[in-house]
Amino acid sequence: MDVKLPSELMRVANLEESGLSQEVAGLLALEFYREDKVSLGCAAELCLTPLAAFMDFAARHGVPPLRYSFEDMEEERQTAGRLKA
Repeated sequence: MDVKLPSELMRVANLEESGLSQEVAGLLALEFYREDKVSLGCAAELCLTPLAAFMDFAARHGVPPLRYSFEDMEEERQTAGRLKA
């Protein structure tokens, strides 16, 4: 599929045409992940990137590759308490 982008957008985003398709695919998949539309693994698959590389890509773009909520922490605290008993 061909997508046309304004040259000014390319300049501001500091994107080279040679790697544009991969970069755009990564950014789109990253946005799907950030919006909780897909899992991290699925996002990596969507842009044909190994999971570890996609995790690095996410971190470089300010998106935590791993999510650990307060609820997750509380559940682990309770589990640890039960295991101690």
